Amino acid sequence: MFLRKYIVPLLGQAIDMYKEDKDISASVANAQRNVDKLFTTNQRAQEALIKYGATRVDVQPDGSLAYPENLEVEAANGKRGPTPEHLTVEDELMIRKFYEQKIQQVCQAFSFPNKIQATAILYFKRFYLNWSVMEHDPKHIMLTCIYLSCKVEEFHVSAEELGKGIQQDPQVVLKNEMTVLQCLNFELIVYAPYRSLDGYIFDLENSVQMMGAVAVKNVQELRESAIFEIDAMMLTDAPLLFPPGQLAMAALRRANRDDKKVDLERYMKGIVDRLATKHTLSELDTAMDAIDVAVGESIHVVEADVRRIDRKLKICRNPGLQDETKKRERKGKQKQKRPLQEGAPPMDPNPM
Repeated sequence: MFLRKYIVPLLGQAIDMYKEDKDISASVANAQRNVDKLFTTNQRAQEALIKYGATRVDVQPDGSLAYPENLEVEAANGKRGPTPEHLTVEDELMIRKFYEQKIQQVCQAFSFPNKIQATAILYFKRFYLNWSVMEHDPKHIMLTCIYLSCKVEEFHVSAEELGKGIQQDPQVVLKNEMTVLQCLNFELIVYAPYRSLDGYIFDLENSVQMMGAVAVKNVQELRESAIFEIDAMMLTDAPLLFPPGQLAMAALRRANRDDKKVDLERYMKGIVDRLATKHTLSELDTAMDAIDVAVGESIHVVEADVRRIDRKLKICRNPGLQDETKKRERKGKQKQKRPLQEGAPPMDPNPM
């Protein structure tokens, strides 16, 4: 009864597509739509930067966008300074992945369950399908997504506790809550691949029980490796394109690839046969191959690039920082050119 009620539905997710997606071509179409959205939001932020001189925006109750009034007045009177450099689409992808990694780090620091981490990352991804990072500060949205995921998954952490734990103002967490909820259309239920993985592992343990303790231990070790693979998948677009069961099965296959703990090919064939699904093993393989490609093509976050992009982002959102930066640079050059006072010792070119 337990197997039928809880495990079989989890196994079925491995070969069920989204309700709207009947095959792998639908996932490809969704991927293209996501790319189109990325370019659209980036272009909207660029246009705001040209028109108002800044990209930060507030969403009004009626859904309209409001830019800072002083910037609108300055733009109308022609008193605005030079337009800051905008972020490219590649810059946005880099900064988004950086903050998705930060979500994982924050959740690990708080010892949150995997489902909270996965939910927060999916909220973050879905939010930035509709907004540019130039429009809403990704650091603040990241914190709000973690806070919301804790509430939805019934793992109570107050905004004050979250803010204190990461040395951030709790009001920053709360300020964006409604903006994120509206962007998500209040659709907050998330099915993470970690739960599907547990279903597979339970089924695998049952299937190898007669083979002894070593076989059971191999399955348990496979689970730990698969969790690591899912963590990597969560930083790609795959969670937006494939159902959690397929992600979990792809993680098992990746974890089992080098050090074969189980006969996974036979196991997958058994799932397809048992569930009498209209989808074939070949179709499941195709989906998992696509997930492998997404992981392989994932952007590598370079810290120096993130710092450079973050400087650009701050100036896009607050152009006044551009003038402050220039003043600091001029002051630094003047100090370098200032002659030494008479009798003063020369500076050591290699200070300790």
